[in-house]
Amino acid sequence: MAFESSSPARAKRMPFAFPARGLSLLVAAICVLPMVAVLVAALSGGTETLQHLAETRLWHFTANTLLLVVIVGLGTAVVGTGAAWLVTMCRFPGVRWLEIALALPLAFPAYVMAYAYTDILDHPGIVQTTLRDLTGWGPRDYWFPEIRSLGGAALMLIIVLYPYVYLLARAAFLQQSATSFFAARTLGHSTWTTFFRINLPLARPAIAGGILLAVMETIADFGTVSYFAIQTYTTGIYQSWFAMADRAAAAQLALGLLSFALLLAILERQQRGAAKQYTGHGRYNTLPRMRLTGWKAIAATTACAVPVIFGFALPTVVLFVMGLGSEQDLTSSRYIRFIQNSVTLAGTAAIVTVIGAVLLAFVSRLQPGRLIFGAREISRIGYAVPGGVIAVGLLVPFAAFDNAVDAFMETNFGIDTGLLLTGSIWLLVMAYMVRFMAVALNTYESGLSTIHPHVDAVTRTLGRTPAGMLRAVHFPILTPSLLTAGLIVFIDVMKELPATMIMRPFNFDTLAVQAHRLASDERLEGAAVPSLVIVALGMLPVILVCRGIGRQRST
Repeated sequence: MAFESSSPARAKRMPFAFPARGLSLLVAAICVLPMVAVLVAALSGGTETLQHLAETRLWHFTANTLLLVVIVGLGTAVVGTGAAWLVTMCRFPGVRWLEIALALPLAFPAYVMAYAYTDILDHPGIVQTTLRDLTGWGPRDYWFPEIRSLGGAALMLIIVLYPYVYLLARAAFLQQSATSFFAARTLGHSTWTTFFRINLPLARPAIAGGILLAVMETIADFGTVSYFAIQTYTTGIYQSWFAMADRAAAAQLALGLLSFALLLAILERQQRGAAKQYTGHGRYNTLPRMRLTGWKAIAATTACAVPVIFGFALPTVVLFVMGLGSEQDLTSSRYIRFIQNSVTLAGTAAIVTVIGAVLLAFVSRLQPGRLIFGAREISRIGYAVPGGVIAVGLLVPFAAFDNAVDAFMETNFGIDTGLLLTGSIWLLVMAYMVRFMAVALNTYESGLSTIHPHVDAVTRTLGRTPAGMLRAVHFPILTPSLLTAGLIVFIDVMKELPATMIMRPFNFDTLAVQAHRLASDERLEGAAVPSLVIVALGMLPVILVCRGIGRQRST
């Protein structure tokens, strides 16, 4: 919200506004830098490979990517929103542990989920083997759904991505006041009708933000679609870049993916429009919970337990059994170092990314304008870009910078500076920030949209500076959103593979790199061990944030 008067409040605002505006633009510039590098590479290269792809596989890339987006978007919306509504509004057996367990699949990398279910459902897996033993059928005597298919990839992505929608929707439902709910009930609406006409529209910004995160993760996914041999834009980019050594073609495909991601962000923003919902006294007058009995309680428990069983319990058991036969020693100094490296990178990246998201969103709220709006929106599209593309997009300009500095120092002072930024942890953290800024920004903005601008105006008239308002008013209210944003970034960094492999410092391996290395050698039993550690490390922040979100409900 802008303040144009020449009052003392404006004078207090200016010292904060200029540095904050500059920092927010710097964050946006860092986020757009690899995209600019990709654009330059796309425009400066030839089009022979792209023309060949257009005549052969480009249509398959487009169709498969769009199908995945539609299926995963619908699936995560239904599962995440439905589960969030049930655990928020209803009391039924197991609801207290289910409201936390429903977020646990977020700790699983999608490609690890693919490994686990392939081991279960593939032809030599336990399911089909048991089926043949019981029936006496041969391999060609029956039909069984193929897990290595587009439908299988979509199912793996839905299982691990629905918690995006669940966490944001649950936080939005918990922040709603009971006033509108009771008003609708007194007018004769049923609970089901009230949900669709009152509660669902109020939570729409948060739900749309969660779906957008899931969709962007889907179009950027490489591990799952590559393992299932599904041709998408992402696999096309990697094939062109690494297999065919045609960086121009890869950059041109990446440019198409960037355009699609930007279109999704714009459509979601326009769909949301000006429909902002603000909390009034809802923080103290929360929605009541309905006690379910009989078949309704059984149905609710089953509906919430199914995603937990297939998204967490079953793959965890499978990976544990696979890991028992491996020779990986978690207590060795080597694995301790993997864990330390992973936690350090994930924690640092989460803090840096959330700070950047707060800067972008808060400055955009205080000083709305085309420049800040554009900077904020363009910062989101990195989530749809494969990590490897972001890594190369950052390595090219920073390597050129390091070489230029080294040449200058060597010529003028005889000092060999080497590579100052390239190959450093901070450049890797920068790549993570670019990759996951949309996660933190969407999550924080979904909470920020519940604070009416009048609250800002009243706070300013009481003499608070913008920084004081952020610290004393916004942060206490938005703690669940900030924790959720940090959680998602932390877990995503733990799972991120391509950017880590390309940009990590020498001899600086993580759990994700170790899991990929073992899986590439067809040692899935060994890969199960670091995968389980990734899941275990992700469980604690999931539980803490879910409990923090649950404290919004008055008891």
